[in-house]
Amino acid sequence: MLKWISVAGIALSLTALQNHAVAQDCDAAATVGSAGSAAAGGTSASTLGIAGACRTGSDTSASIGSAGSAAAVDGKVRSDTKVNENPTQLKAQSKAQAMDQGTFSKSKTKTRVKGDRLESSTRTMSHVPGQKPEKSSSDTSVLLPPQ
Repeated sequence: MLKWISVAGIALSLTALQNHAVAQDCDAAATVGSAGSAAAGGTSASTLGIAGACRTGSDTSASIGSAGSAAAVDGKVRSDTKVNENPTQLKAQSKAQAMDQGTFSKSKTKTRVKGDRLESSTRTMSHVPGQKPEKSSSDTSVLLPPQ
């Protein structure tokens, strides 16, 4: 029997400092994102994160999204997404893990908008007992262009 756990779609949070702007009104705009999947045996785990920012005059608005899911044929699965906002940054993190006895797959994505910098990173790992673990990583960052 196949078991699935999925984070409720994509968790989105939108922050606007003063003015709401449509894309063509931006004086400067940037987007960033990363994603990854891991699979081993009857397990798999995937995460993703995306963010965008738009500057109009002295105001900046940003959005962020993140999600994760995990699946296992006969094991345990877990996934979690958190989005945090404060006056200086917008952050999202998703984790997903599937375990079936000693075999496991896991993925973790962190995404952040802080000032003019947008960044996202993903780490994945899968392992079957008696074999070498498979790992991958992805890092992206971009600066909001000057006006």
